[in-house]
Amino acid sequence: MAKFSDSDLRGVIPALITPFDAQENFDEKRMRAVVEHLLSKGVHGLYLTGSTGEGFLMTPDERKQVVEVVVDQVAGRVPLISHVGAIGTKVSIDLAKHAEKTGVDALSSVPPFYWKFSDDSVYNYYNDITQSTALPMIVYNIALAGLVGFEQVKRFSTIEGVKGVKYTATAHFEIMRMKEELGDDFLVFSGCDEMAMSGLSFGADGLIGSFYNLMPELFISIYEAIKSNDLKLAEKKQREANAIIMYATQQNHLAIIKHALTWMGVDAGFCRNPFPNYSRAEQEVMKTSFRMLKEKHRLTDVDFLNAL
Repeated sequence: MAKFSDSDLRGVIPALITPFDAQENFDEKRMRAVVEHLLSKGVHGLYLTGSTGEGFLMTPDERKQVVEVVVDQVAGRVPLISHVGAIGTKVSIDLAKHAEKTGVDALSSVPPFYWKFSDDSVYNYYNDITQSTALPMIVYNIALAGLVGFEQVKRFSTIEGVKGVKYTATAHFEIMRMKEELGDDFLVFSGCDEMAMSGLSFGADGLIGSFYNLMPELFISIYEAIKSNDLKLAEKKQREANAIIMYATQQNHLAIIKHALTWMGVDAGFCRNPFPNYSRAEQEVMKTSFRMLKEKHRLTDVDFLNAL
C-alpha cells in the first residue's frame, strides 16, 4: 500500500541508477547500498526504473525486482515513484499493477515511442494506465522518448489520476504556464539537472534527475536556497554542479555516476550493454580531470570530489 499522497511529492528526487554486476545481472546488494546512501544524504524521494535506471534495458520481471528491492529498503521513509513506461500499454499496466501492489506511491511513464502514435493514442495510453490503479500518474516529457507539448499536458491533466508532469525540457516558461493554467495542485518536476535553479524559479515543485545520485548535496542546497529566496547561493551551487555535469555528459554519464559513487565508497556496480563502462586506467584519467575541475572551480562542498 502507498504510504504517501501526491501532495508529498516534492523536493530533490534522484532518478535512481540501477547497479548491475560485471556479468550484467541486477545486483540487489549494491542497489540497497545506493538507496541507503541517498537516504542518508537527505533526498526527498526516489524515481525508479526510468531512463537513468536503464529501465528499457531490463525485462519487465527485472524492473519488478528492482521495485521490490527498493520498496523493501526504503521501508516508507520517502515517497517512491515507479516509472512503468513501455511501448505497449499491456506491459505498462502490468508494471503499474505490480508497483501498486508492492507499495510505491506514484507512477510515471514516458509516452509510447518508436512508432509515431497519434495524440489520441498517447492520450488513451495514459488514460488506460492511470485507470488501472489508484496511484497518481506523473506524465514524463523527454526528448529521448517523445516530447509532449503544453496542449497535450493540459489534455492529460483532465484524466482522473494524472497529477503532474516530469518536464525534461529547457523552455521553462512553460513550467510557469502550467502552474498558472493547471493550478498549484498539478505537480511539475524539472528534469534538466543543469537547469534546476531555473526550473524551481519558474515554479517547479521539485527536481527529478540523474546527477542527484552523485551530488544530491548540491541540489538540496539549490532547492533550499530557492525556497528561502537566496538566488545568489542557488546560482553558485548551480554553477558548481554544471561544471561537473558538462564534463560527465561528454561521455557515458551513467557509468561516470556509478564509478564516482564507487570512488567514495558506495559500490554502484556497472552499466548494462550497450552502455560502456570504463577501465581502471580510464577512471584514473577521469579522477585527474575531476581534481582539475575541483581546483579550477573551487568545488569544496562536493562529497565525491572530496573523496578523490
